[in-house]
Amino acid sequence: MSNKKKSIHSTENFGSKFGYIMVAAGAAIGLGNIWRFPYIAYGNGGGTFILVYIIIAIVLAYPGVISEEAIGRATRGNAVTSFEMLNKKWGFAGWIMAITTLLIDFYYLIVSGYVIKYTLAYAKAVFTGGTVGGADKVAYYQNFISDPVEPLIYGFFMIAATGLVLIFGITDLAEKICKVIMPGLILLLIICGIWAVSISPEARMGLKWYVLPDFSKLNMRTFADACMQILFSVGIGWAIFITLGASLPDSSNMRSDAKWVVLLDSSVALLAGFVIIPSVVGSGSELTSGPSLVFLSMTTIFEKFPGGTLIGLAFFMALVFAVFSTAFTIVEIPIKVVREKYNVEPVKAVVIVSAIIAVFGTLCAWSQGHGILSHALLPWLDATGVSYYCIYDWVDLLSAYVGLPLGTLLCFIFVSRVWGYDNMNKELIKGGGKPISTWDKVTIGYLAPFCVIVVILHAFGIWDALGLV
Repeated sequence: MSNKKKSIHSTENFGSKFGYIMVAAGAAIGLGNIWRFPYIAYGNGGGTFILVYIIIAIVLAYPGVISEEAIGRATRGNAVTSFEMLNKKWGFAGWIMAITTLLIDFYYLIVSGYVIKYTLAYAKAVFTGGTVGGADKVAYYQNFISDPVEPLIYGFFMIAATGLVLIFGITDLAEKICKVIMPGLILLLIICGIWAVSISPEARMGLKWYVLPDFSKLNMRTFADACMQILFSVGIGWAIFITLGASLPDSSNMRSDAKWVVLLDSSVALLAGFVIIPSVVGSGSELTSGPSLVFLSMTTIFEKFPGGTLIGLAFFMALVFAVFSTAFTIVEIPIKVVREKYNVEPVKAVVIVSAIIAVFGTLCAWSQGHGILSHALLPWLDATGVSYYCIYDWVDLLSAYVGLPLGTLLCFIFVSRVWGYDNMNKELIKGGGKPISTWDKVTIGYLAPFCVIVVILHAFGIWDALGLV
């Protein structure tokens, strides 16, 4: 293999199966799991959403992971060249995945900086005996995100720290970090969850509501939201598993690895709901969406409970673990494309992509709150008419609700109808894996594509227009 085609990863560099699973699981576990999952579950009937989510994990997440891993290991390439090496006409599918992930990087790294801000604020509060956000937590949060400089300081720190890790190589330093980060994250979430349900009878009622289905809430929106959340929770459509699959040795059992990744990613999302929903219900608060869930709802709740400042620090430390574990891989995806597709030196590729993220991340940051670009609204046309969104929300809508499901759909079409099941089977049986089954063909060829088509139609308001939500 030429140097141009050689991956930043190399097959011998993952030190163990455990190391790969921790990196692969950590690549998707992040803000989407911890702030988005609880809100979506809360808005879709709690236990009803959980039940649908688990079913979708089986028919969408697992086949998505093994499909991407098979492409990556078969080619040892990046998101774009992997498709091109198997079929020259299909490089566009890899480009859609890589560009979508780059778009997500624009706002993910900036909002990750918010987590660092609040972690430091909680650390200070623990040692000084103060509170985070004072009496008016909404004003504290809005003033922070509206400041033209402070959010960028933390966001640029995230970008720089991630870039430095990638310069050293994700399968070297990042593997060692994720071996600590992932077990630590899960432990902290379990501690926070047990604490939340043990201090209040109302919180225990919230836990009951969280796990028991209410089928009156079941509709196309619930189904679409569950499919969408799987793309975030497990990391399908980002080219994460193509990128990491390029480093899987032939001795690895992809089926086993994929099952563990899906289980861990989904478990962390479920744990996040276990922490947040009982806490909110128990405190009598309303659950809000997006960044405000973590930075407003949770800070208010922590202040109401005994030992809340210390638990708040543990919670935000867990969130720091989550955002870093994701950043390593989702930033490497476009870096790997730049490096291998255009034969750019590794350090230079990191600098180029980091600079692009910093520039467009700044635009996203300035569109938040009352920022200097908050009045710059972009149009979005769907079946119900034209809506207008700030830069941050518009990029989020385009990348998460169109780019991710579209990239996933193209990947399934490629595996089932272009590359073919026989070629995929050659990867599946390596490492002692079971050959492709009829169930694999049904999920990859029909059920999983249906799921992501539902998400795309939802993004363009089709289900609303048909009255199915």
